[in-house]
Amino acid sequence: MQQFQVRKDDLLRHRLVDATAPQLGDGEVLLAIDRFALTANNVTYGVVGEKIGYWNFFVPLENDDGGWGIIPVWGFADVTASNHPDVPVGDRLYGYFPMASHLVMKPQKVSETRLFDGAEHRAALPPVYNAYGRVRGQADYEPEFDDARMVLYPLYATSFCLHDFFSDNGWFGAGRVIIVSASSKTAIGVAYALAEDQNAPASIGMTSARNVEAVRALGLYDTVLTYDEIASVDASRPTVIIDMSGSGAVLSELHAHLGDNMRYCSNVGVTHWDDNEMGPGFIRERSAMFFAPGHIQKRASDWGPGVFEQKAFDFWRRAAEKSKAWLTYTAVDDLSGAETVFDDLVAGRISPHNGLVVRLTF
Repeated sequence: MQQFQVRKDDLLRHRLVDATAPQLGDGEVLLAIDRFALTANNVTYGVVGEKIGYWNFFVPLENDDGGWGIIPVWGFADVTASNHPDVPVGDRLYGYFPMASHLVMKPQKVSETRLFDGAEHRAALPPVYNAYGRVRGQADYEPEFDDARMVLYPLYATSFCLHDFFSDNGWFGAGRVIIVSASSKTAIGVAYALAEDQNAPASIGMTSARNVEAVRALGLYDTVLTYDEIASVDASRPTVIIDMSGSGAVLSELHAHLGDNMRYCSNVGVTHWDDNEMGPGFIRERSAMFFAPGHIQKRASDWGPGVFEQKAFDFWRRAAEKSKAWLTYTAVDDLSGAETVFDDLVAGRISPHNGLVVRLTF
């Protein structure tokens, strides 16, 4: 087995580590990871890994100083060995995996369509990350959408949550939403949700000068502005902000410009992770990190078992179909190939209109 590991304090330092696959214990299965997606969302996992716990999902090999970690990814894997009576060899799972060739899992709560990893070190982590779809038992599984499911479903599920959160809160009394880093896939997903909602407020998409024409071509935002046009925003209108950038400079300027009319700001992503120091204009008391698993757990309680998953899946399927107009998938071979593109991803050199899919051949 092989793992792609990064230094927790420096994502640009990484290595491949090889080892022999461990012997399975009672109730365990061995998964061969078939493919996974790489997006800016995975960089966010690394940047906030200590704060939110993303380093705790998967155990890195040969990590004597504790400084190495494994960034989680979304993908597909196949069961190649099994000591579990209800999970046979050949079963195919969709879910949260390490950047690695294999994973030992201890399935629990096994049903026809899903199971949970009951590994002890994952017990305290959010259930949404420990749940895996048994896709061969799912009536709506479409293999031709594997790439879209890996790249877009985790992001569009967050988009769905964001729209639901703001709608549930009456948009905090605002009549306008500003989406920062509007070219990101999660931002585009929010824009799709806004387009489906007749009661949604007007939208401004903010992006860099190099992306402005591509964002305008999407035709999803009512207005598209560059970051150096913040002063042109009408500060008299009550506004909420959905931020995918994590840019301290942009957010501080935007908050200061809007003042009391900045009603609420959700901090979602860190596409500008190297510029995340907030300035004096940033309004902390009306800002909060948005944690999609927390919202999912709330809705699971509100709506009952399986309802959120179906609503989010239906939204993703509609949005994925629309995304064919602008998204291109690029295949990357094996973890060695992932090494060659990872630095570009961290540095923001991968176009948001490109979906990276790592396909393993171990």
